[in-house]
Amino acid sequence: MHLGDAGLLLLAGVAAGVVGSTAGLASLVSYPALLLVGLPPVTANVTNTVALIGSSIGSVAGSRPELTGLGGLVLRRLPVALLGGAVGAVALLASPPGSFERVVPALVALASVLLLLSPWLRRLGGPAGSPSRAVDGGPFVPLGVLLCCVYGGYFGAAAGVMILALLLSRTDRSLPVSNALKNVLLGAANATAAVLFAATTQVAWAAVPPLLLGCVVGGRIGPVVVRRLPPPLVRWVVGLAGLVLAARLARG
Repeated sequence: MHLGDAGLLLLAGVAAGVVGSTAGLASLVSYPALLLVGLPPVTANVTNTVALIGSSIGSVAGSRPELTGLGGLVLRRLPVALLGGAVGAVALLASPPGSFERVVPALVALASVLLLLSPWLRRLGGPAGSPSRAVDGGPFVPLGVLLCCVYGGYFGAAAGVMILALLLSRTDRSLPVSNALKNVLLGAANATAAVLFAATTQVAWAAVPPLLLGCVVGGRIGPVVVRRLPPPLVRWVVGLAGLVLAARLARG
């Protein structure tokens, strides 16, 4: 790999880490960067999944204040996220190329709209503390996390938006805490998929170190950004960015 390509991937990784840890939209930056340095789409997809482990490492490290006291909840949700990531990766390896990408723009757009509407959905779900909106999300959330992580293991673009929209609409957690939980769950799903990809398909390993290193740095910065910005601003920026990504994916 040329030095210029490595530099581009390093910078893209920093941007992807920030965007991923704040919004779950890391692939908005990292996937096109891998295409730009000449990787074919499928190889870029699996290489992106492996490199984004760095974003998870950085974002979880940066989210420790928000995760304090949530060890039990995280342990209950992790098996669901790991299973979802594994199922999604196996589905990608077993399916014809391009079979799922046709519906990805619609899924990304739906997730973005749900995130933008999350305050209204919260009110629709009932008052704080009600059985329909328990603080840990109630029985609906594990199923939603599973489906989001299956999608994350398969393709991944805006999987974090989906999880964040789910947690904000169905739980009483604040945006920074919901974002921290999203980082852990999506990181677990992504790591599972990355291990399966590394063991069974072609990864462009030369592209991984600069992108992964940049993701670690950017992922560490992201939670600090979320902590300092007003939640409505973060929600609107993330939601609108998701709609932009959906439009880009629809155009191919």
